[in-house]
Amino acid sequence: MTPSTARAVRFDRFGGREELYIADIEMPLPGPDEVVVEVRAAGINPGEAAIRLGLLQQVFPTTFPSGEGSDLAGVVTSVGPDVAQFSVGDEVLGFSLRRSSHATHTAVPVGNLIRKPPELSWEVAGSLYVVGATAYAAVRAVAPQPGETVAVSAAAGGVGSIVVQLLTRHGARVLGIAGPGNADWLRAHGVTPVVYGDGLADRLREAAPNGIDAFIDLFGPDYVQLAVDLGVAPERIDTIIAMEKAAEVGAKTEGSAEASTPEVLAELADLVASGAIDFDIAATYPLDRVADAYAELEQRHTHGKIVLLPQK
Repeated sequence: MTPSTARAVRFDRFGGREELYIADIEMPLPGPDEVVVEVRAAGINPGEAAIRLGLLQQVFPTTFPSGEGSDLAGVVTSVGPDVAQFSVGDEVLGFSLRRSSHATHTAVPVGNLIRKPPELSWEVAGSLYVVGATAYAAVRAVAPQPGETVAVSAAAGGVGSIVVQLLTRHGARVLGIAGPGNADWLRAHGVTPVVYGDGLADRLREAAPNGIDAFIDLFGPDYVQLAVDLGVAPERIDTIIAMEKAAEVGAKTEGSAEASTPEVLAELADLVASGAIDFDIAATYPLDRVADAYAELEQRHTHGKIVLLPQK
């Protein structure tokens, strides 16, 4: 018997993670071209914390009470009358653009979903979209060519770990800017580690005496300026976070919005399912501990994804 209510993360005003709570809501109903998904896993992302803090109000307007969450994977429990792609019981992964995946159930347009490869765990499938689409778009934006040198800031983070692997698949030489604790992981994935901090520009010049061809920034405006100072052409610089600085210097700002298609998601899912790209899970939390999950995320030193498991 289908339950009549679902549970979902909510917040009623901008603020810290203490504003998050779990609400009982009416069970979602699918629209004509939607399915309802029983969410088995849903990744959490820094952008969701920024929205909750009110830092992205001009870009992503918020009304209250607000839900949250984009990444999801789960099982279809009901389908809309116009849906032919999926049936009840199908395992799917994808994304919600309604801030609704941090819940036990959510309605999702079928164009935002693909079938989950059986080789993918729920945790991986449910946290692939944001970091995967963002990484895919950023790499595509700088158009790496075989033999070129590309530098990446925050290279061992959720997005960065996929960016560097996509770049090496393009045949690029990758300089991964990260903390010393991530050096072994980077080397194991064909990346030259470069420690961040004072003297970074000199270390990058030493690592790339013939120059750096492209730069992907996943951390902040100082890295965009650094790329310019190192002589990287603005059209070969992409940042997913420093929008104002990018506008100032003429860099690109391509991220998940430019790669939010089922085709891209299917390509990424196949790469991870086949083992061509490693995708690490750092921690999992039940829905009731969503605030704790964000506490770990906000340390900004986690390697791999943090995932909510709403059915636990």
